[in-house]
Amino acid sequence: MRATVMYAAGDVRVEDRPDPVIEQPTDAVVRVVRSCVCGSDLHYFHKLERTESGRTTGHEFIGIVEAVGAAVTAVRPGDFVISPFAFADNTCALCREGVHTACPNGGFFAGAQAEYVRVPQADGTLVIAPGITESTDEALLKSLLALSDVYLTGYHGAAMGRVGPGKIVTVIGDGAVGLSAVLAARQLGAEQIILMGRHASRTDLGRDFGATHVVAARGEEGIAEVRELTGGFGSHVVVEAVGHLSAYEQCLGVIRPGGVISRVGVPQYDDVNSGPGPLFGSNVTLTGGVAPVRAYLEPALAQVLAGTIEPGRVFDSVLPLEQAAQAYADMDERRSIKVMLRP
Repeated sequence: MRATVMYAAGDVRVEDRPDPVIEQPTDAVVRVVRSCVCGSDLHYFHKLERTESGRTTGHEFIGIVEAVGAAVTAVRPGDFVISPFAFADNTCALCREGVHTACPNGGFFAGAQAEYVRVPQADGTLVIAPGITESTDEALLKSLLALSDVYLTGYHGAAMGRVGPGKIVTVIGDGAVGLSAVLAARQLGAEQIILMGRHASRTDLGRDFGATHVVAARGEEGIAEVRELTGGFGSHVVVEAVGHLSAYEQCLGVIRPGGVISRVGVPQYDDVNSGPGPLFGSNVTLTGGVAPVRAYLEPALAQVLAGTIEPGRVFDSVLPLEQAAQAYADMDERRSIKVMLRP
């Protein structure tokens, strides 16, 4: 099969790799219909040390089941499925508590930008999208793909922040996850949603998703603007969707006493450096983390199929898998918000 392989920072290739096969009775093999590049993939694009064997990449995909192991009963060949970016058994105590990303029988995909993917724990991981085929309208396929990670990571940020009616929410970051957090905050009933971002093509989509205000300024100027918009008190919830220390420091500036900072951007800094003082003194809660997509997927799928939400609008470019290197470059250079890959 053809698969995307990263050999070093900035060195992305598409090359032949062995086709996946059933290795355990709980496995399935899925033919990938659509995959994509994630903002978190760019961290490796920037920092990966050179390796002779290369590192297969990608963790978001939708596709059609090709084969299943003897113990798989929930899906069968021919089913169109959505996969979370982490596999899990969906039966253990942690999965039942909604923390699928900590499943003792689980793990994370790292080779989904390919033609085929082996899915461990297929019964607990894969969710069937009824009535969907590879010929389904592209806009709907985009929204289904968004449920494998990006939209539900944004939703996780809003949910962990306890967004609800009457709440003022600030989202820091106008990438695909930040925009998804705006859409989720609107779905959860936030009264005021402030998007902190400075790229008009992205913040315009943020307004369509539900942002009531856009703040382009950063640093002290941006903090002052958010404070003014919130009556001087700051936001009840701040969703940090970037992962850089400067974004976290922005959170500290705009959070309201007693509020919640919810981080879903993969941290690119040592948490110890942020210190507990600002949180302790103002009774601020720090939460967030890796999104347990499987816990949220089925209700979100129903919303997508009903036309209630269209999270796939964050995909503003579609390229063939063979042009995966171009997809990485386009996202890295901010020519695209998020790139979908097709076979």
